[in-house]
Formats: sequence, structure tokens, C-alpha cells
Amino acid sequence: MKNENLLDHVVAWLERDQARGRRRVALSPATAEFLRQGPPRSGAPAPAAVVPPAAVTPPSSVVPPPRVVHAVRREPVPPAPVVAPAAASVLPALDCSACGWSELTALVEGCSRCKLHGLGRQRTVFGEGDAKTRLMFIGEGPGAEEDEQGRPFVGPAGQLLTKMIEAMHLNREQVYLAYIVKCRPPNNRPPEPDEAEACLPVLRRQIALIRPEVIVLLGAIPLGFLLGLKGIMKERGQWRELDGIPVMPTYHPSFLLRVPVRKREAWADLQSVMQRLGL
Repeated sequence: MKNENLLDHVVAWLERDQARGRRRVALSPATAEFLRQGPPRSGAPAPAAVVPPAAVTPPSSVVPPPRVVHAVRREPVPPAPVVAPAAASVLPALDCSACGWSELTALVEGCSRCKLHGLGRQRTVFGEGDAKTRLMFIGEGPGAEEDEQGRPFVGPAGQLLTKMIEAMHLNREQVYLAYIVKCRPPNNRPPEPDEAEACLPVLRRQIALIRPEVIVLLGAIPLGFLLGLKGIMKERGQWRELDGIPVMPTYHPSFLLRVPVRKREAWADLQSVMQRLGL
């Protein structure tokens, strides 16, 4: 009896709370009856379990459990080592300001001042022409044919340059042909700054010995290394100056072979040179 009274009391309490709107537990009639009957006796089949619907509790009455944050111990990360930048390689100064032609030629023939000498070079290409000429042409560097023969502008671009010179009523023997670098860069790539730095003292001495009245720069590479300018299409046809010598930038013959439509502009540049020289 005591158990039955206790169960009746619990059921009544739950029903009373539900009637007051607290609804801690949704108590169905089947659940109330099950509670009143008490646990099944030994050997008696248990009644089918009735799953009460989920309690609907207003959000305001829901108190979330406190969040437990477990501290994770992290090992201190050592600072990254400070690596000092590699010192830039400084090329030994080459003073050839007092050199004559024979000394300059010897310097170039055995030159190993930059990496080009060990990148498949066959021959150095010093330059050739009239050492007392009024007109000097400067290109960027030797190609495959020039590297094989040791002479400047003998490949397809050189053959076009020869025709351009002849159109000016001159020939190769009456001008001087030289390069920024005296060794062929691999795959005819442009000379790199350290490679140009190794050769520029020789080229400047060549210019000082010849002292031409006009210098024609062929392409963007001589324009950049000798005048510090960029954009051959913008600069071509405009007179500049190098150490007091008038300079005319124009297209390189190899570019004209690829883009023949630009030959008319290059010819206009050479006509301006002819006017300056009175040819």
C-alpha cells in the first residue's frame, strides 16, 4: 500500500505541475497508469514500454551546462634563425683606361671574369672594323655563328646589318662593329648584369680609342646597359648622347628579321645618321 500511495502521490504531483504549465515531463495517461501499477511482479510479462514525447521547454528555462575548457599545454616555438643575406659578388675592378688595341685584345682572348667563359664558349668576339671610323655599331652579344668564327655580325642578323650599312653608302670595313659582351650567352639569351659588367670596361675603352662621330645602338640591350634607358620602340629614332658622342638607338637586325614591317622605321633612323654624318 505504501508503494501505491507513493506512486499516486508522484503521479498527482506531475499532473499538478503539468496543469500549472511547468511541463517538466509530458505525462501521458498511459504513463500515469504505468506508474500507478508499479513494477511488474516476478514472472508477469512487462507491459510494452511507452516512450513519452520529448519535453518541450521554453528556451528561457533552458540553462546550458557550463562549458569546460581544458587547457592545452603548448611547447614554446623557437624563433626562426636569422639568416644573413649572402654577400653580393663584387667583380674585381678592371682598369683598361690606358690599354691600347693589343692589350685589349689580349684581355678579351683569355677572359674569365664572368661565367660565360665556362658556358660553352668557343671563341671570344672582340670586334672588327676601322679603328678610325666615324660610325660605330654596338649590339648585345655574339650568336652561334659569331661564336664559331670569332667575328661579329656574321649570322643571319649580321647579313641584314651588312645590307643596311651598304644602303648607307658604306661597307663593313668602313665602320666598327662591337658587342656589349664578348662571349656568347647560352641559347642566345640576353646578357645578365654581371656579364655585362665584366665586359663594359673593354667596350668603353674601344669607344674611347675610336672616338666615333656617331654610335648606333642595336636593340634594347645596348640601350639599357649604356644609356640606362628602357623601351626601344619608344627611344628609337631619338638622338641621345654617350660621353659626348651622339647616339642613335634603333632596332636590332634580328628583330627586323622577325618583324619585317619595322624595317621602314629602322631605315628612317639610319637616314637620320646619314644626315648627321653628311653621307
